[in-house]
Amino acid sequence: MVQLLLSDDAPQLSGICAEQALCWVHDGRHYKKLRPRVALHYEALRDFLKDYWAFYHELRAYQEAPEASVRARLEARFDELFATVTGYDDLDDRIAKTRAKRTELLQVLAHPELPLHNNAAELGCRARVRRRDGSFGPRTAAGTRAWDVGLTLVATAKKLGVNIYHYIQDRLSGRNELPSLADLITQRAQELNLAGSWAAP
Repeated sequence: MVQLLLSDDAPQLSGICAEQALCWVHDGRHYKKLRPRVALHYEALRDFLKDYWAFYHELRAYQEAPEASVRARLEARFDELFATVTGYDDLDDRIAKTRAKRTELLQVLAHPELPLHNNAAELGCRARVRRRDGSFGPRTAAGTRAWDVGLTLVATAKKLGVNIYHYIQDRLSGRNELPSLADLITQRAQELNLAGSWAAP
């Protein structure tokens, strides 16, 4: 059972799992949308973003060697960083919005195996969009299903290092000499210890 979903904070994804983690890269993009018009505000944004991404890299370092003392320090650092008041109202409002997502953004402290961003998943979704834009999409429900199955097989095989042509030939010929993608996914998940922090005492 999937207990936690890493997302970009799209409202339709809320409540799917018991817990939710948020993508730091998506959160950071909101700051890039700010358009300061005076030098003082530009400098405030530049300086804050420097601290923002420095904190992000501290989280990445924590993932490599998670320790309780470091976790406590990073929690305190988050509270300090996102209590910053710059006088640039748009930036201060954005900082407050990030602070309100503290629990979701700091899920990595409890579950260090989590990625800090969901860019890989987003790139996977774009393959379907690119194909749809080029061909105007499938015309029937069966076509839609074929698209989804085909693209999922190709993407999954690529992530697992499986040659999709060899895999399909193996299955269609009935030889079934190659391990199933489902078995490979299970094996890879065990190697990556993706649920390690949930299983910990």
